[in-house]
Amino acid sequence: MKKPSTMHAIDLTKIEGSGDFPCPQCGSVISPEDKSEETYIIQNVKMKRNEQLEELVIQCNKCKTTMHLTGFTSL
Repeated sequence: MKKPSTMHAIDLTKIEGSGDFPCPQCGSVISPEDKSEETYIIQNVKMKRNEQLEELVIQCNKCKTTMHLTGFTSL
């Protein structure tokens, strides 16, 4: 039986530095600069009416943890 993925909410306004953060489950470094999808894959993109990014749902490739990234409106 397949283990269900774990889900976490991450507010990017609480992250210091260049935006890199560890996966809350396995510690893999998630970087917004990584466009290769080696570390994570984008599962869903949620936009506001004015076409501003509201939420990004990603999944860690190592442990399959799902992360809901918010806080884009403040960036």
